[in-house]
Amino acid sequence: MQINKQCMAKVKFKKGYLALSAVMIFGLWSFTAPQNDKYFEILKNLDIFATMFKEVNAKYVDDINPNTFMRNGIDGMLSKLDPYTNYYSEDEIEDVRTENTGEYGGIGAQVAFLDGKVMIVMPDKGFSADKAGLKRGDEIISIDGLDVKGKFDRASEYIKGQASKKVAIEVLRENVGKLSFTVGLEKIDLPNVPYFGMVSTDVGLIKQTGFTPDASKEVKAALRELKKQGASKVILDLRGNPGGLLSEAVNISNIFIPKGELVVTTKGKLEETNATYKTLNTSTDEEIPLVVLTSSMSASAAEIVAGVMQDYDRGVVIGQKSYGKGLVQQTLPLSYNSQMKVTIAKYYTPSGRCIQALDYTNRNEDGSVGKVADSLKTLFRTKNGRPVYDGGGIDPDILVDRKGYAPVTKGILSENLLLKFGNAYAVKLDSITSIKDFEITDQIFNDFKNWAASQEFDYSSPLEIQLRKLKEVAEETGGLENISTELSALEAKMAHSRSNDIELAKTEIKQLLKEEFVMRTYLEEGRLLASFENDLDLSKALELLSNQSLYERTLAGN
Repeated sequence: MQINKQCMAKVKFKKGYLALSAVMIFGLWSFTAPQNDKYFEILKNLDIFATMFKEVNAKYVDDINPNTFMRNGIDGMLSKLDPYTNYYSEDEIEDVRTENTGEYGGIGAQVAFLDGKVMIVMPDKGFSADKAGLKRGDEIISIDGLDVKGKFDRASEYIKGQASKKVAIEVLRENVGKLSFTVGLEKIDLPNVPYFGMVSTDVGLIKQTGFTPDASKEVKAALRELKKQGASKVILDLRGNPGGLLSEAVNISNIFIPKGELVVTTKGKLEETNATYKTLNTSTDEEIPLVVLTSSMSASAAEIVAGVMQDYDRGVVIGQKSYGKGLVQQTLPLSYNSQMKVTIAKYYTPSGRCIQALDYTNRNEDGSVGKVADSLKTLFRTKNGRPVYDGGGIDPDILVDRKGYAPVTKGILSENLLLKFGNAYAVKLDSITSIKDFEITDQIFNDFKNWAASQEFDYSSPLEIQLRKLKEVAEETGGLENISTELSALEAKMAHSRSNDIELAKTEIKQLLKEEFVMRTYLEEGRLLASFENDLDLSKALELLSNQSLYERTLAGN
């Protein structure tokens, strides 16, 4: 009998029911468990799920792809948890490794699928694509002689692989034509500090974009170099930083606070997830005046660093309320080379607050935490006694109210019109020898305005959005006919003149045009430097750091 059972198991495996057999075994086991036992409920439901899958697969009118069907089920189940507990199939593991380590084998360029084209969006400075001569806006049409025009997945697959391999890439460059390049695949170590430099005679800025291994070494090296260049004050720019390794958040905090200080505490369901993390090394500089810049997309490890500096009154946080991700994830191996990332704990800053947003789903348009009722917040105190609160993100000590882009500008950005205009117009510009001196003249702006006015793109003002909602409600309730004449009149009055709307948004569009053209020569570092010219957060930081007494009063809570 034992041999016959083994044969039956092999037959089931060949028919693709190995997983189902395993679940059915668990189902048989479940009958030995107490009825009120939680594990009985788990096993019972696994049995029901397996039976249902078998019946649907056998009897549903159309063929079912088991991988897609089961993936939808997994994603649906996990969607009821927090947004950071995710499943990764074997095909997605390479992306997970890149996310966790910042390393991959590729050409060193950001590639995107825009308007049906596989487009080079940004070569990474100093890597293969940049050295070979690929440019922003190049459309990839073939790789090693294989057609990839309009085939993003195929193109992405061909430009990743073993380091030292070379690929032949053919691109279409506007106003130039077809160009061919031989590009080597290489190990891409994404920098955590893509830029550092002096932003005034005595203030240095460190732009940190990640928390992958060696992030603290990069920040420490940048700080030391800035001090050599004369920096007596420093700005740590964590805006848009999505976070990463908890250990690097501890190490970066240790640059500015002494050895043995508490940085973060984690608490979870299992005893082994409860831990305290303290600084282990001698600090680099505990005295230099410090400003930390945050935005609505500063998350996780970035929030730990900002929160630590705030809790110890070590630096002033300036900008916008941070994202509100106070959760710790662990990557776990699953069968068939798949993985899952699961939330195992919440983290708490030195003052005791958890900055995790109370509501996982309701966020503002820019990703920031929605307003949290005061009754749901808990008061904590910094080292100097300043009040700080939990409930969602790090509240900056100095809030900078950043006005959003005009609707027409949002429409321009959503349709990538700046990139398209840059492709068409770049040949008309002289080489940019100085980022600071390069200006978008009225002639360039007017050329863009006339060109953009003829392009197809949609945008809506807040009034138009509300009017559209009113129209929908009227239609649903049967009252549309009664107010249709008035609605039509309002729609006519609010009809767009794209040219006029672009003129009204001239200042912000000129700034974005400058960033577009500068980054074509100086890549991401150039875009960053150009953006500093109208950076409200940076201006507020420089204003504070230029007034030592105000800086000290802010940290004292006065």
